[in-house]
Amino acid sequence: MGLTTMTDVSKGKVYLVGAGPGDPGLFTLRGKELMEAADDVVYDNLVNDSILNFAPQAEHIFVGKRAGNHSLVQDDINVLLVKLANEGRTVVRLKGGDPTVFGRIGEELTALNDADTPYEIVPGVTAGIAGPAYAGIPVTDRKLSSSVTFITGREAMESVSQERLSTKGTLVIYMGMKTMDEMVTRLIGCGHASNTPVAVVQWATRQEQRTITGVLGSIAERCAEEGIGSPAIIIVGAVVALREQFKWFEE
Repeated sequence: MGLTTMTDVSKGKVYLVGAGPGDPGLFTLRGKELMEAADDVVYDNLVNDSILNFAPQAEHIFVGKRAGNHSLVQDDINVLLVKLANEGRTVVRLKGGDPTVFGRIGEELTALNDADTPYEIVPGVTAGIAGPAYAGIPVTDRKLSSSVTFITGREAMESVSQERLSTKGTLVIYMGMKTMDEMVTRLIGCGHASNTPVAVVQWATRQEQRTITGVLGSIAERCAEEGIGSPAIIIVGAVVALREQFKWFEE
């Protein structure tokens, strides 16, 4: 082992922690332990306030996006994490769901690596699994679907190949509400029938969770009629039909 310098001793550490999908009961024990020891909690939008309450001693720094506005751009968040750790502080970087699923964690890890800042990744429960589960929809089923594809609404419109979008398994779409009309058109163009079952789960796992089901060809209209908007998870595929048997959250 090499000698430990004074700089190493004084440097803090960043913990990139998944806050889960909303229900504070799904927050991990490791996450709670770190919150209780944190000097700073750098958190995103959609993090449940009940989870922030696990760290009353810490400074809470909001860096999320609300109403189309970023409180800090990603580069500034990267700089902030390094700065706090360099001051010898214990930092919890709290991200909704799982930090490695559509959480831009790679950019933050790169910045921490470049600055030789110690870090740890603490997984969380992602909304793409928890939302369907709370709606009574298993994302895989031995008879109906043996695969799951996670994409974002932007990817569905721009960069995802037709082969991935035409999967016969389950599609779980994050951040897709704003582009739903165009996304439906592309999915049908990729071979999905207009009567493919679809579910939309808003505010997944929270008390205010709402779930509607329909078919691909008319789900956008159904959402408009019911006032369903962001944040929501969209599930496309045959497994959606299982909700009628297994829905439990509303019971």
